[in-house]
Amino acid sequence: MAEEKTEGMKQLFVYEHDAKRLELLIRIVYAFVIQVVVMVYGIIAGICMFIQWFVILILGRRSEGLSNFIKGYLVYYVHVIGYVYWMTDDRPGIMPKATEIYEKK
Repeated sequence: MAEEKTEGMKQLFVYEHDAKRLELLIRIVYAFVIQVVVMVYGIIAGICMFIQWFVILILGRRSEGLSNFIKGYLVYYVHVIGYVYWMTDDRPGIMPKATEIYEKK
């Protein structure tokens, strides 16, 4: 498995040459379940974004709870997308694990 680690961090989207055929078959069902979770989570996050818009409009500030929920959706999506799009055979959990996303400067 080709993965790049830097100071306790793991790069998520790294080319992996080898792939398991059995995992490809399991992925058909497992990725479907993940997609359903992403879809439901995304709908709820979209509703939170709509509410957040009104909170910002009326109060002039963001709601931390709404922001954290939306962030949770984005982190979960990034966490599972590599598996769903055949980038890796590392099967993610249905529920997200603690992940932080940083931008390299």
